Amino acid sequence: MKHLILGLALLFTLQLPAQYTFTDKYNLECTSVKNQQRTGTCWCFSTISFLESELMRMGKPSYDLSEMYMVRTIYQDKARNYVLRQGKANFGEGALNHDVMRALRMGGAVPESVYSGKTEGVDIYDHSEMEAALKGLLDGLLGTKKLSDKWTGSVSCILDNYMGDAPASFTYKGKEYTPQSFAKSLGINPDDYVTLTSFSHHPFYETFVLEIPDNYSNGLYYNLPLDELQAIVDYALTKGYTVAWDGDVGEKGFSAGKGLAIMPANPNADGIFDAPVEEMKVNQETRQRAFESYATTDDHLMHLTGLATDQNGTKYYLTKNSWGEVSSYKGFLYMSDAYFRMKTVGIMVHKDAIPKDIAAKLAL
Repeated sequence: MKHLILGLALLFTLQLPAQYTFTDKYNLECTSVKNQQRTGTCWCFSTISFLESELMRMGKPSYDLSEMYMVRTIYQDKARNYVLRQGKANFGEGALNHDVMRALRMGGAVPESVYSGKTEGVDIYDHSEMEAALKGLLDGLLGTKKLSDKWTGSVSCILDNYMGDAPASFTYKGKEYTPQSFAKSLGINPDDYVTLTSFSHHPFYETFVLEIPDNYSNGLYYNLPLDELQAIVDYALTKGYTVAWDGDVGEKGFSAGKGLAIMPANPNADGIFDAPVEEMKVNQETRQRAFESYATTDDHLMHLTGLATDQNGTKYYLTKNSWGEVSSYKGFLYMSDAYFRMKTVGIMVHKDAIPKDIAAKLAL
């Protein structure tokens, strides 16, 4: 959640200045590229983008939902979790896909036009000072012998100061809403969405709490063999369902500027972004070693919106990022089959996007 860039955008050029040539096989409907700017809120930008695509898939009009309203809700929840766990919990800017679903349940949703999360005169999102102020308050509270019930109001005051007051009610397209009634009007049922992963240190076809720092809410993941996890993504995209993705972007083969995420067999070779190169062969064991050695960490979340092939027939996932308009793809990138297999930490999909035979193994 640390890689930050400025800008915003759309897409559609199919060729890099060098020699990668892509043919899109599936390119699903999604909203325009946004920019998380100087914040670690990719988890929310990616999941809101996913939900906006879900609404279009459901036949709803295009929505621009407020990411920062959800971020605010999760800061409040994370503060309570941190205090109740007496500081023995993660507190920071990061979270995960399922936390947006939790925020939808806890606080509802609002349009971007109603709540931007920026106060007057602020042009760039930057939560570093706000996070420090919140963390300082919470750590100070931990030193008290007995807590009153007033401290949550202090958290709200800090959030108000940096992000603006959250709306209790608002008018949108001529109708009056509360955040809860607006969320209900969207028709998104959080229970219809599941998170899945693939790691062999837990039994397959069962759920477990994924051991990554940003899983502060102890979210459960369905565990599957790697081939079946990937089969879900491929099936979903061919059936019109986009996929929320969580993974590692710290590899030499990841370049938002080049619009590529690849796993070269020799990552130190010259010209890896100039033309397709031989990539690693990734199986369950190599993936597991990378996770347990910290070579793969949970550091960025994005939105998979399509499938493509390069001139050699290699499969890629068309991926919407939240770093603004960068590269020839203006905020999108192409993630190779090998990169997905090695660097995916988890995904979130609608339950109906899971093939029936795999869903049966998971008792879904």
